[in-house]
This record gives sequence, structure tokens and C-alpha cells, in this order.
Amino acid sequence: MKMSKLAVLFAVACTSGAALAQTTHTLKVAHFLPASSNAQRNIIEPWCAQLASESAGRLKCQLYPSMQLGGTPAKLADMARNGVADIVWTAPAYSAGKFPRMEAMELPFMLPAGARAGNPIIWKYYEQYARDDFKGYKVLSVHGDGGMDIHTRGKAVANLDDLKNLKLRASSRTAAKLLQALGATPVSMPPAQMTESIAKGVVDGALASWEVVPPTKLDEVTDRHSAIPAGEPAFAYTVLAMLMNQRKFDSLPEDLQAIIERNSGPALNERFADAWDAFLDRARAATPGEQMVSITAPDYAAMRQAAAPVADAWAVDASGRGLDGKVLLDGARALSVGPR
Repeated sequence: MKMSKLAVLFAVACTSGAALAQTTHTLKVAHFLPASSNAQRNIIEPWCAQLASESAGRLKCQLYPSMQLGGTPAKLADMARNGVADIVWTAPAYSAGKFPRMEAMELPFMLPAGARAGNPIIWKYYEQYARDDFKGYKVLSVHGDGGMDIHTRGKAVANLDDLKNLKLRASSRTAAKLLQALGATPVSMPPAQMTESIAKGVVDGALASWEVVPPTKLDEVTDRHSAIPAGEPAFAYTVLAMLMNQRKFDSLPEDLQAIIERNSGPALNERFADAWDAFLDRARAATPGEQMVSITAPDYAAMRQAAAPVADAWAVDASGRGLDGKVLLDGARALSVGPR
């Protein structure tokens, strides 16, 4: 009789284990751009398909673009932390003050243009200096937007004089400081608000990556696009991150955790970089040549000189917030192509 009960218990345990192994885990993935964006179509969707393939369908994604879970882009990081979403793709700088160490990667002329060049630097900086910014998250990727350019309506920007009194959209606190140093007036707003704001004359243009130009239809309301000299650091970057709720990750079976692990970190950063740079190239190529405004080497050097105080002021401010600003700035410079 005892053996019979043991046999039944064993059979139930085996059945339960098998059922658990076949359970489908759906990951709610939220972000701030449209479903048609490069980020969703060429990176997030293929990444989710890879997880589904390697897990034999046990891992699936349910995507929520354009803030469909509610809230604003500034709340995305909190949505992942609180479990409203399982995974978010966001810009840490949208959540002002919550990721202070990562701001060093967004300082003026700090990173090379192009995601393939910039992403490895950003990941190394995250690993060496900024892990504490992301406590409570399972970090899947920390990468960049490939560098921002100036897109304007009706006025070409080729030098410092052209920037005087222009109202330009800024994506972050550090981008705003850059624009101020260059003589422009920054207006902070997420990508979704840029096009309408330019069309209504609220701002004259935007400091933005080419990656957001087509999906936000920025190209329909701007007609001048400034281009820095080839091989030089970008005006500035927006750092982006794919963050997972740590409790959700911990709740998954170990084999599914392993699938997410091997498709994240540098592997996911490379996926972002390849799709990102290809998209940037296509966006630029689709722009009429007469709309491109070349910044000469002397004018570019003058812009860098005007913006130089921003980094040192940031280090002082960071130290005032309890961080070692000098260590963070020196670390960023050592990893990057920025000013020494």
C-alpha cells in the first residue's frame, strides 16, 4: 500500500514537472516608438522570434509600442521595475536623475558616430562604472542611438552663429546643456512630440538621431539636416536600455533564463548596432542632397570648444549628488574618443 502511494506521488510529480517544462511564458515588452519603427521591426521583433525559436515556443513576447500600457516615456523604467511590463526599451535619461552615472556617455562629443562604434564603449562603461544605476533590473542591453544631428525647418545650421536663438528639441539633460553651450535654446521633449512641435512653430528643429526621423515623420517637417565631418565624434548620444523586471527573470526556469542570457548583453547590443547603422544609412540616403548641410572642420572645432565646459561642469554636479564625478568622467573619456 505504501509503495502504491509512493508510486502515485512520483507519477504526479513527474506529470507536474513535465507540464511546467511545457508552460508558455509570455513577456510583456513595452516601448515609446511606433510599431513601424526600426527598433521594433528590425531588432525587438527578431530578438523575440529568436527567443521563441530557441525555447521551442515556451518564450513569447507581447509587444506594446507607443506607450500602449499607459504612462509616459519617463515612466517606462518604473513600469519594468514595478512589473507593469516585463521588459521595456527606453532611454534612461527620460527618467531624470534615476540613472546619473550613465549620463557621462551622453556628454557632448564623447562618442564616435555610429552604433557599431559607440555601443561597445557604452557597454564597457556600464559594466565598469554604472552597474549601480540599474539595481533591481535584469539588464538586457545598454546601447546608443548612433549619435544625434541637428534637423531644422527653414534655416540651415552650419556654424555657431546659425544656432543663436534657435529653439531646438533636446532628448536629455546633457543634450540641453550642449545646446545652451552652443547658443541655442533647448526644449526637452520625447520623440513623439517633436514633429507636431516643429509643425506648430513651438521649436525650430531637433537634436535627434536619424533613427527616429522616419518613424516620427520628422523628415516631413524639417528641410535642413546638419552633417559633422566624417570620422569625428557625434554632437551627443542618447543612451538606450532594454530592461527586464528582475523578479520576472528569476521566476523563469533555468533553461529559459539561459536562452535570454545568451541573446542579451553584447549579443543584443550587436543586434541593435547592425540594424541601427543600416537604418541610419538608409534614412540619410533617402534625404535629398540639397537638404544636407555640411559643417566644416573649423566650424566643427569651434562647436567642440564652445561645448567643452559642459563635461567638467557635469562632473562637479555629479559629485554634488554623491558620485565621484571626476572618476566617472575620466573613465568615460578613457573608453571613448572624446576630449582628453
